[in-house]
Amino acid sequence: MNPTVETPNPAPTAYHLPVMLEPCLDGLNIRPDGIYVDVTFGGGGHSRAILQRLGDEGRLYAFDQDADALANSIDDPRFTLINENFKHLRNFLRLYGVRRIDGLLADLGVSSHQFDVAERGFSTRFDGPLDLRMDRRSGTTAADLVNNADEPELARLLSLYGELPNAGALAHAIVSARSQAPIDTTSALREAVSRHLPRNRENKFLAMIFQALRIEVNGELEALRQLLQQATDLLVPGGRICVMAYHSIEDRLVKNYFRAGNFEGTIEKDFFGNPLAPLAPVNRKPITATDDELAHNNRARSAKLRIAEKRDNNETTHQTI
Repeated sequence: MNPTVETPNPAPTAYHLPVMLEPCLDGLNIRPDGIYVDVTFGGGGHSRAILQRLGDEGRLYAFDQDADALANSIDDPRFTLINENFKHLRNFLRLYGVRRIDGLLADLGVSSHQFDVAERGFSTRFDGPLDLRMDRRSGTTAADLVNNADEPELARLLSLYGELPNAGALAHAIVSARSQAPIDTTSALREAVSRHLPRNRENKFLAMIFQALRIEVNGELEALRQLLQQATDLLVPGGRICVMAYHSIEDRLVKNYFRAGNFEGTIEKDFFGNPLAPLAPVNRKPITATDDELAHNNRARSAKLRIAEKRDNNETTHQTI
C-alpha cells in the first residue's frame, strides 16, 4: 500500500475537535518556512491550523495509522499525509528526504470518531466487536487478548495500564466468563466484569478496562517512547515538540523524558551542573483546557499539554541521523 495520500476532501467537523488548538500552535513557535510534523492527524484540525501559519516554503507532514483518517486529507501542495504509525517517524520522513524538522505535535489518545463508531469497539456506550485497533491492518484485537491471555497476564495489564485496584478480580472474572463462551463483543466484556464494577462508578471502571486493553493491543507506550526519541534526534536546535496526553501513564513518560532525557526521570548533569537532557521543558506544569473550551468539548477535560525545546548542546546526547 502506498503510504501517501493527497486527495482533496474536506474534513467533517464531527470527526474530531482539535484540543487546545491555540496553545499547541503557540507552543510550536511556527516559522513560516519551517518543516513541521503532526503525528496524530485525525480530523486534520491541528494540521489545517498549522498550514495557515506556514508560508509557501513551509512544509507539513502528518501521520495517522487509522485508514478512516485518510478521508480527511488536505489538498495543499505543502502537505503530505502518511498512513503509518508514528513510531516509524524517522524512516518515513527519510523517504521524503526530510532529516531535520522545526517542530512536532502529538495529540495522543482516541479520536472522537473512533469513540463514536460502534464497530471500532472503543466506546463502552455501544455494543460492537471487541476490536480496539487503531490500525485495522494489524492482526491482534482486544478480543484476541481477552480470550487468549492467561489470568496473571490479564491482571498485570489491567493493573499497569488501567490502574485498576481490583485488577486480579477482573482478570479472574474474564477468564471464568470466556470458559463458557468467547468474549467477542463490548457488551460481552461488560457482562463478564459487571459484578466487579463499583456502584455509581461502572462507566469509569469500564473506561479504565478498555484503556488497558487498547494500550496493549496498539503497543501505545512503546510507540510513544520511540516517537519521543526519534523526534528529539530530528529536531533542529531550538525546535519544539508539543505532546498532549490524556492519562497519567502517558503524561508521566512525556514529563520524565522532557525533564531528564529518559523515561525513568533520572536527571544527569555535567561537570558544571548543567542537565544532560537533550530537551528543555518550556512549561513546568502541563497546560490544560480552559473552562470555555470544556464547555464546547468535554473530551478535552483530561488533556495535559507539555512543550519542550531542543537544546543547542545535545548532539552528543542522541545519535544523529
